[in-house]
Amino acid sequence: MSFVETNDGTLIFYKDWGPRDAQPVVFHHGWPLTADDWDNQMMFFLGEGFRVIAHDRRGHGRSTQTWEGNEMDTYAADVAALTDHLDLKDAVHVGHSTGGGEVAHYVARAKPGRVAKAVLIGAVPPIMVRTDKNPGGLPIEVFDGFRAALVANRAQFFHDVPAGPFYGFNRPGAEVSQGVIENWWRQGMAGGAKAHYDCIKAFSETDFTEDLKSITQPTLVMHGDDDQIVPYAASAPLSAELLKNGVLKTYKGLPHGMCTTHPDIINADLLAFIRR
Repeated sequence: MSFVETNDGTLIFYKDWGPRDAQPVVFHHGWPLTADDWDNQMMFFLGEGFRVIAHDRRGHGRSTQTWEGNEMDTYAADVAALTDHLDLKDAVHVGHSTGGGEVAHYVARAKPGRVAKAVLIGAVPPIMVRTDKNPGGLPIEVFDGFRAALVANRAQFFHDVPAGPFYGFNRPGAEVSQGVIENWWRQGMAGGAKAHYDCIKAFSETDFTEDLKSITQPTLVMHGDDDQIVPYAASAPLSAELLKNGVLKTYKGLPHGMCTTHPDIINADLLAFIRR
């Protein structure tokens, strides 16, 4: 397995497939998952001639189960360590959910020449929690509930989320995949409970407004309007407005985990944006 060591000694696991001279597409996973969540997209873009890269965020999957540093500044620094290690140039960074926040935070700080484009999919920016400046956000009690459920019975919580709202499997007529539910559970349980606990604060309370304003690269914002995890109205349209060069694409009726439930649609639109 491949790892990069960060300044604080954390080992970040990563996958790096494809020709080294091809354009890199870097995938950033959501909470509490791993690089494995991008298997479909990585295989698709590998077949299209790209170099594809995905890492396990610190505290997640095969990376070090850190008890500290589980916040956006360090997540972005870890991505910078990875991109420096691989010397990636003109990369496209694609982030889902928490990974979308990580992409925004990293791209806003990236060295010149590192990033060509960015994609935010069902992403947490601008900010999830309700504040005076963000009255449409979710109340803090929602995230307190996440923390309580994780501490009380993480294994059950990590079954209930994918079996219900994450993929829209709780909707009438939904085609439920037990394999997808179990794969989500497998990825989640591979990580550290402390890191997952801390990451709830990172994805819900970090304000990405200034990050979005400072990003100049073309950025595609993709979001399902039936997203039960990151509500559409308080996220995607607001992010697109803050971006200097943002494009919003809304998917009617699609859930938070639409990269998994509808990969043919998402992959085609990603490819079109990257090649544009």
